[in-house]
Amino acid sequence: MRYGRLWLGLGAVLIGSFAVLGYYGREIYRQAPPVPERVVTTDGEVLFAGDDIREGQNVWQSMGGQEVGSVWGHGAYVAPDWSADWLHREATWLLDDWAAERSGRSFDELGDEEQAALRARLKRELRTNSYDPETGDLVVSSRRAEAIDAVGAHFTALFGDDPAMDQLRDAYAIPAGSIKTPERLAQLNAFFFWAAWVCATERPGGEVTYTNNWPHEPLIDNRPSGQVVIWSVVSFVVLLAGIGALAWYYAVLKHREEAPHDPPEVDPTKSHTPTPSMRATLKYFWVVAALIVAQVGLGAVTAHYGVEGSGFYGFPLAEWLPYSVTRTWHQQLGIFWIATAWLATGLFMAPAVSGHEPRFQRLGVNFLFACTLIIVVGSMAGQWMAVQQRLGNETNFWFGHQGYEYVDLGRFWQLFLAVGLFLWLGLMGRAIWPAFRQKGDHRHLLALFLLASAAIPLFYVPGLIWQRHTNLAIAEYWRWWVVHLWVEGFFEVFATVVIAFLFTRMGLLRTATATAAVLFATSIFLSGGIIGTFHHLYFSGTTTSVMALGAVFSALEVVPLTLIGFEAYENLSLGRARSWVRSYKWPIYFFVAVAFWNLVGAGLFGFLINPPIALYYMQGLNTTPVHAHTALFGVYGMLGIGLMLFCLKGLTSGHDWKTGPLSFAFWSINVGLALMVLLSVLPVGLLQTVASVDKGTWYARSAEFMQTGPMEVLRWMRVVGDTIFAAGIVALGWFVLGLRTGWSIRPGSGREDEYHRSPESIMQPRDEEVSAGA
Repeated sequence: MRYGRLWLGLGAVLIGSFAVLGYYGREIYRQAPPVPERVVTTDGEVLFAGDDIREGQNVWQSMGGQEVGSVWGHGAYVAPDWSADWLHREATWLLDDWAAERSGRSFDELGDEEQAALRARLKRELRTNSYDPETGDLVVSSRRAEAIDAVGAHFTALFGDDPAMDQLRDAYAIPAGSIKTPERLAQLNAFFFWAAWVCATERPGGEVTYTNNWPHEPLIDNRPSGQVVIWSVVSFVVLLAGIGALAWYYAVLKHREEAPHDPPEVDPTKSHTPTPSMRATLKYFWVVAALIVAQVGLGAVTAHYGVEGSGFYGFPLAEWLPYSVTRTWHQQLGIFWIATAWLATGLFMAPAVSGHEPRFQRLGVNFLFACTLIIVVGSMAGQWMAVQQRLGNETNFWFGHQGYEYVDLGRFWQLFLAVGLFLWLGLMGRAIWPAFRQKGDHRHLLALFLLASAAIPLFYVPGLIWQRHTNLAIAEYWRWWVVHLWVEGFFEVFATVVIAFLFTRMGLLRTATATAAVLFATSIFLSGGIIGTFHHLYFSGTTTSVMALGAVFSALEVVPLTLIGFEAYENLSLGRARSWVRSYKWPIYFFVAVAFWNLVGAGLFGFLINPPIALYYMQGLNTTPVHAHTALFGVYGMLGIGLMLFCLKGLTSGHDWKTGPLSFAFWSINVGLALMVLLSVLPVGLLQTVASVDKGTWYARSAEFMQTGPMEVLRWMRVVGDTIFAAGIVALGWFVLGLRTGWSIRPGSGREDEYHRSPESIMQPRDEEVSAGA
């Protein structure tokens, strides 16, 4: 009955939450900012056609999209936010032009009353919605058309090869000639104009812009609305109420504690001989280790571009690997190696759980591995060709760079990856299914494990919904299905389930206790996590209701993380339960790190930017990568490393490890990650926030502010944490490689007749062992 109630609760959370997400998704479709069929002047001159704007969006995507600057606050942090930058440039051009017309002086030279009068005129000019839904025309004044031409000329020079822009391009880490032809440059300008128009123009019948008055731009009274403040306060109240309710629940549970659990005297997994398909997962972990090292190397290059622009300690690396490419690969490899570690863990565990090795399982594992390599290499090559402008818009969409963070790979590679994920799920299911025939509480935990596994391919599918010309507001809705629900949502569920699963397999936790705890934790997390997707969409062309839901439910996401210290303590306690558990010390320590960074990275740094009033000023600033690095790597990266080490321990059963490099890796990675954030990224983000509040979003992201002395020093300070972090990653790679060569295996450990086996065969059981195990 207890399991039944918990399953019903989880089902109700899933059905109710996705109903809300779907209903308001329909509203986003219905009320998305319109793309006009024509942008025309009051004199009838056509400035842009709708196709120019749509094709311009594809041009922006082809050069890297959200990997070079940002639009509506989503994207990279070195270059400006193009929507905020265009808006400010257009506003200042108009003010200076009107001031010169009135008195022959610039706007800054006018008195306060004259400035106030011109700002009021500017507000009417830019905030008045002149879009006609009947004709599809967006009408602008002839003077504003001149401003559009002037700002467009600036961007044409910037993304072209005008030598006068070399210094600014260096500050933005943008290579000369990013866009090759005048036609494509004009289309890019059309898209940037539309993105800025959405930020400045009020919704029909409303008093806020399509982006809820984001970005902060005092010149046109783009300021936080009352709704932004109200729903921020509500989110604080909901957070406190949720923490109180959960604390009360834990207090009640404390009076219902079960009898102490007595772990087994010996490792119950030690007698399990790896099957052929389990051994075939070994190559996955070699690739994981290689991709971690490559990702960190690319991260170092990407961070350095922030201080040297187009060079790497004097070497003109950007000529071959510009910032948009290294940042794309840095993010994509992070997703790839974390996912690969998790996929390999599932393939390793499934036969061990059921005791069944299906026919051709090893062949399936090897085929999936080959597909993974093709996707990694093929998608990265396509993205490089796209940024080099060697693909047309249509080809780029399918094989190049889609320009959306975390889902940058072309549509063909997306489809390929989706098929691969479903193939992985099939291999998992067929291997684990026989375990359901056995009676016991373990079937509920198995069902949770399969449910969490099924969510990984299922929630990658929304990334296939948007098309080449999909309205950016709608594309963002579906993108966050992938980035939030897939990465931040069901990855979290998988993490919770798989750690409980491993500890029950080792006999350190009762299956019944673990199952009930995981079912409850999953329901609590998803009750806020699913609808909490909307907190990414406050200012992405959505309505106030989306902001309200996102504020409230994203606060609920933080609630279960406030008690994550219990999980860390329990994991540490389990690591000391029996002497044999010490051999799993470092995998367990990485699981403890998962709990720590879940609290700090996902909880504290996540809520720092979650309330609407905070994100209004912080969106697109370095406060976002504070959360991204500590949550993505700190939680899912640490888990991926822990799972890899756990599986490698199973594949080296009978051999003791030399754990010196692992100890160094663990502490260096965690200390380096903390220093990276505390010495550099967080201070930069907070100073940017002050600048955003004082002068506007455009200024916080401008070269004028980012190239000041104090900001340069803070960016260089990142070298300290990055170096320590990178040293830990290299040590981890060295240790994993040593398992292959033998230098990470302690001499004299394991069975005596195996001491003289070659290093290459240390992880390979003898044929007779495989037969006996199967």
